[in-house]
Amino acid sequence: QLQASGGGLVQPGGSLRLSCAASGRTFRTCDMGWFRQAPGEDREFVATISWSGGSTYYADSVKGRFTISRDNAKKTVYLQMNSLKVEDTAVYYCAVATGSLSPTGVDFRSWGQGTLVTVSS
Repeated sequence: QLQASGGGLVQPGGSLRLSCAASGRTFRTCDMGWFRQAPGEDREFVATISWSGGSTYYADSVKGRFTISRDNAKKTVYLQMNSLKVEDTAVYYCAVATGSLSPTGVDFRSWGQGTLVTVSS
């Protein structure tokens, strides 16, 4: 089970850090990721991270601004979001990443309740 948190209202240029707490024994062996969905839009890949944390992938739209990381001891995945833009407004979900970690090959599964990020002045 996955529970995302840390969303909120932030001004353009601001920062937020999302957290995703996992339960279960297999977290440390699972590749993980974040995707987002804005109102009326399709789901959008954001980032993925391998089980060890050694490999990461980012959507072009967030590359250089967002950082995905994980703490297997705490069973938590993080998404540090800097230089936020209005177009980053969406509900953000964390999920188990299966298949490839790349934006075109990943298959997200087992996501929980998302957290809303609103970027507005």
